[in-house]
Amino acid sequence: MTEHPSPWRPGADGPQQRADPSRAPDEELMRALYQEHAGPLFGFVLHLVAGDRQRAEDVVQETLLRAWRNIHRLDPTAGGSLRPWLVTVARRIVIDGHRSSLARPREVDPAPLELLPAEDELEKALRLMTISDALDDLTDAHREVIVETYFMGRTVNEAAAALGIPPGTVRSRIFYGLRALKIALEERGVTS
Repeated sequence: MTEHPSPWRPGADGPQQRADPSRAPDEELMRALYQEHAGPLFGFVLHLVAGDRQRAEDVVQETLLRAWRNIHRLDPTAGGSLRPWLVTVARRIVIDGHRSSLARPREVDPAPLELLPAEDELEKALRLMTISDALDDLTDAHREVIVETYFMGRTVNEAAAALGIPPGTVRSRIFYGLRALKIALEERGVTS
């Protein structure tokens, strides 16, 4: 593989030599910058971010982007390498990232997600809340017999004994209570 002369160093014929005249000057500079410095910079940054490859790649990319943005301030003819400048910029990016992560809360905390009920449980909870709200619209007498028979699981005779009323009255209150409950649920958007 032939090496292209780096546009960051003076060539024999003048301050800069271009390998491919069809490329834009900035593109050629960035290619040379990347080829010459990205690998060693990645190794340096990988150590700073405790082996987090994705974070290291992001830092190297941001460092090279800053070099490109400041290309007019960098002197490629000064002799010497741009690597010390790149290393300093990368180190500052890592430090800034660390400081900002300490200054603000985590963006995603997995703990509350584990506490959320599953979709089935959530729907069940919403249904129970709606039914409870609709039960509040009933008279006390109708609500008592529905709670005793449907929610407590008692028979008509057991509900009658618990409430101290005749079984016929329990049946009648269940009939009219369920009708009123159906209307209250329909008003809340619940259909059968």
